[in-house]
Amino acid sequence: MYQALIEQWQHASSQELIQHILANFHEKHRQQVPELIQLARKVEEVHNDHEAVPTGLADLLSEMLNELESHMMKEEQILFPMLAGGIYPSGPIAVMEEEHGEHERMLAQLNTLTNNGKAPRGACGSWIMLYEGTQELINDLQQHIALENQVLFCEPQATPQHGKDFCCGSCQ
Repeated sequence: MYQALIEQWQHASSQELIQHILANFHEKHRQQVPELIQLARKVEEVHNDHEAVPTGLADLLSEMLNELESHMMKEEQILFPMLAGGIYPSGPIAVMEEEHGEHERMLAQLNTLTNNGKAPRGACGSWIMLYEGTQELINDLQQHIALENQVLFCEPQATPQHGKDFCCGSCQ
């Protein structure tokens, strides 16, 4: 789904990719999710009598924020420094990938609650902004997860050295 993005970052250094993730995803999630929570609470309160109101959306977003904050802190304080130093610890990586699976399940719930980002006919501007914002969050978080799982968390393959890792047969 994000093949072009993955290919763009495939040959970047871990340090470059980490800086990109921090600036373009971690910081953005920390801004966008609290704003969406506030907007969701407003929509849920003002339109509580509308049949399509996304009841529980603010609570789901709050849960997502807590999960994301914990996850991002572990990456920033533990995993990213290791990866930047060329260490690829399978245990912590497996934990992060498992948490990514939980984030993806929450994104599916987010899509369900927001009717895949389609606000009902006649929705107010806040409701439309909320759904546009949730779709942006979904896209951003999916890109974030794809870059980490498919690029950053994959240990680079060392180039085989002749005589050390293989022999072409000409040395005999």
